[in-house]
Order: sequence, then structure tokens, then C-alpha cells
Amino acid sequence: MSYVHPDASIHPSARVHPSAIIEAGARLAAGVTIGAYAYIGGEADIGEDCEVCHHATVEGYVILGRANKIFPYALIGGITHDLKFKGGRPGLLIGDNNEFREYSTVHPATNDGDFTRIGNNNHLLAYAHIAHDCALGNNIVMSGHNALAGHVTVGDHALIAWGCGVHQFCRIGTHAMTGAMSKTVKDIPPYMIAEGDPATIRSVNKVGLERNGFAHDAILRTGRLHRILYRDGLNRTQALEKIRATPELAQTPEALALLAFHENTKRGVA
Repeated sequence: MSYVHPDASIHPSARVHPSAIIEAGARLAAGVTIGAYAYIGGEADIGEDCEVCHHATVEGYVILGRANKIFPYALIGGITHDLKFKGGRPGLLIGDNNEFREYSTVHPATNDGDFTRIGNNNHLLAYAHIAHDCALGNNIVMSGHNALAGHVTVGDHALIAWGCGVHQFCRIGTHAMTGAMSKTVKDIPPYMIAEGDPATIRSVNKVGLERNGFAHDAILRTGRLHRILYRDGLNRTQALEKIRATPELAQTPEALALLAFHENTKRGVA
């Protein structure tokens, strides 16, 4: 018995298990695979070579790029948890080559016309949760049992370890890491490791920088920046001024990224 609605748009090369449900209006591009008992809602637009495994769900206004894999029991889309939701067509926009592991949940934005956005090459492990209006970059790893509240921003190559919770409107900087079971209530700057309840800066993410090809000199500079910000006994304003006044640091990519991050904080920086 077929559960594919005749008004769904399915490329001839797509493979759909007979027990899957594909609603009217859904679009499946070339090479898509839909597993047993999966559910695809009518506003879902699934890009080339994506795989939706058995018992997974894609519903609501969701646009998937190519080669994403959605593992069993994950929910991609649905309706925002935000109690301010008033209807309309908020969406979820996902790039390419992402993995959403078992029981992960990702939700669209709250307001009509807005999007939750996820970039490319990200790995969300089991029970990871991304709430409404979040913005994730590329090459991010979210370990299991962690959650981003609404409007959280995560930079490229960040790592969010097991059991972390991130407060609304917080930012996790590029190449930053939060330690396991951390409670993040302020922004975590680029290149740093934060850990604790509340999360505070512990050190430079040296291993992460090495793995991502940072030169030795660049890692040394991040160490100097860390000392100025967190070890020299300066308040934040004094530390930022010292960085700007240090000629060999001020115009480096690492310093410019940290300065810009501090200047744009809303919740304060850890």
C-alpha cells in the first residue's frame, strides 16, 4: 500500500519505503532516500542525496540542502516551542552535509518570515536540541543531551560537549568549546574553552586550533590574548584597550575576531 500523496513532487531517482508517509506538496530531489515509517510533511523541501532514516520526521516549512542525513527518531521542523508563536510561516533553513543523530530536535523560527539557520558539515549527536531562531555556522559538533535555547548563535568549528545548556541570545564563538555539563549564560569568545556552572573561561582551545590547522604562531597569539583578558588582573575595558594598544597583536586575525566579538555582545562575555 502506498502512502505517497499524488501531489507530492518526487524525483524518479528518489527511493521511498512503502511504509513512509509523504504529504501533498512535499518535494524530494534526486537521490533522496526515505526509510520505513518516516514522515515528510507537505512543506518539506528535501535536497539531493539526503537520507531520512526510518521513523524520522521532517515537517513544517523546512528547506534541506544536499547530502544531509537524518537518523531514526529525529524531528527536523515541527512548530517552535516559543509561546509567542502567532502562526504564519516561519521556517528552518539547513545547508549541506549535516548529520542529525537519533532523537535530535531542530525547530523553525517563531515569527512569520524568519528562519532558524544551520550551515554545512555539522554533527548533532543524540538528543541534541536546537530551538527557534538559532543560527549555526559550519563544522560544529554538538555532543549528546545538550540544548540551545532560542536565538543562540554558534560560530564555525565550535564544540558543545555533552549535557550543556545554552541560554537564550548567547553566542558561542568560532573555534570555542564548552565543557561537559556546562551552564552557559554569557557569550563564549572565539578560541576559548569554557566550563562550569556558570561557564567561565578556563583556557585556550589549543587542541581544537591545532586540529583545524592553525599555525604555531597563531596559537601563541591566542595564548597572549587569553592572558590579557583573563590573567592580567584587568577589567574587560582595560583588557580590550591593552589588546588594541599592542602593535604585534592588534591587527592579527585572532585579535580582530575577539575585539569584534566583545563589541557585539548583548548578554556579556564569560
